[in-house]
Amino acid sequence: MPPNLTGYYRFVSQKNMEDYLQALNISMPLRKIALLLKPDKEIDHQGNHMIVKTLSTFRNYVLEFEVGVEFEEDLSIMDGRKCQTALDMPPARATS
Repeated sequence: MPPNLTGYYRFVSQKNMEDYLQALNISMPLRKIALLLKPDKEIDHQGNHMIVKTLSTFRNYVLEFEVGVEFEEDLSIMDGRKCQTALDMPPARATS
């Protein structure tokens, strides 16, 4: 079982985001908007089921999936793309 990631995560900083967005061929106006955003994440993680909410002043986005199962991620509200996505997590380790 992967570690539980349930919680609210505040945006702190970003590095090389403009270069990353440019490499993804995101338009200049959309890159400029994205660089101004400071999105937070709210994660509800129950077993292998996850709901990840991206919260910002521009647009909110909800992603729901099963860990380890490929799914189609619809980014049409962001940049018009759809992509196949999978999230795989290593099992939790006991520490002493």
